Amino acid sequence: MQSQITREQAFALLKKYNAESFHIRHALTVEGVMRWYARELGYGQEEEYWGITGLLHDIDFEQYPDQHCRKAPELLREGGVGEDMIRSVCSHGYGLCSDIEPEHQMEKVLFATDELTGLIGAAALMRPSKSVMDMEVKSLKKKFKDKRFAAGCSREVIEKGAHILGWELNDLFEKTIQAMRSCEQEVNDAVDAYDQMKGN
Repeated sequence: MQSQITREQAFALLKKYNAESFHIRHALTVEGVMRWYARELGYGQEEEYWGITGLLHDIDFEQYPDQHCRKAPELLREGGVGEDMIRSVCSHGYGLCSDIEPEHQMEKVLFATDELTGLIGAAALMRPSKSVMDMEVKSLKKKFKDKRFAAGCSREVIEKGAHILGWELNDLFEKTIQAMRSCEQEVNDAVDAYDQMKGN
């Protein structure tokens, strides 16, 4: 799986349609998580593809929330993104806003971790450290079971994602926490730089 655009081009494309720091942070986090999983699962040669797909997965969500995963193909094609990656991006909304089922391992990981990164990120903000570095699976499970906490993060999708991958929920939690640890500082630095640039 080869990316048809560079990471620099992908980030520029993301910023063309996304201005809010929240959405930039989520995109960068999912990118970092996908890169970690590519290396962890033996797809290191596809890391760039996995990462860029993660970076662009919500490209249409800020400006076109009611057309999520339906507007994305048009925006991505205009930006020079290949059809394989467009398919992968759209598959993350399977069952909600897309009928494209995740098939490749990368698509399954994206489907399983997208909502979960949101839940983990929200849980991290409740910690004194504001970080995933000291988060344990046990505390995440408590937040997962509390349906009122980060109610916008679909528990059903997370459970379905674990099932699609053939993993126990605890394994998905543990791996995704590790993945977010691997990129937390880099994401924070990038968002800080973005905010400073936007403020100037």
